[in-house]
Amino acid sequence: MFVIILTYRVGLEKIDAVLQDHVAWLDQQYADGVFLASGRRIPRVGGVILAKDVTPAELEERLDLDPFRRHGLADYAVTEFIPSRTAQGFESLLP
Repeated sequence: MFVIILTYRVGLEKIDAVLQDHVAWLDQQYADGVFLASGRRIPRVGGVILAKDVTPAELEERLDLDPFRRHGLADYAVTEFIPSRTAQGFESLLP
């Protein structure tokens, strides 16, 4: 499993100009079964994505297709971890 932290490199006006394309990219990742959750950080300085069932290389290939990355609008910090416990109802996150 991966936690991806996006940090915007530009102002929100530039982010908002590409947001629709970013959302379409997110939709594809959900359709492919890779993304589990995503959302904005508070304050709005970037976002967070949870991903599963890909290799690190496959994840990087997917991230390279994100319009935010393609246009140099955000930095990405990727942390891989293996969940060992979950709250009830989230057992599907376990390996």
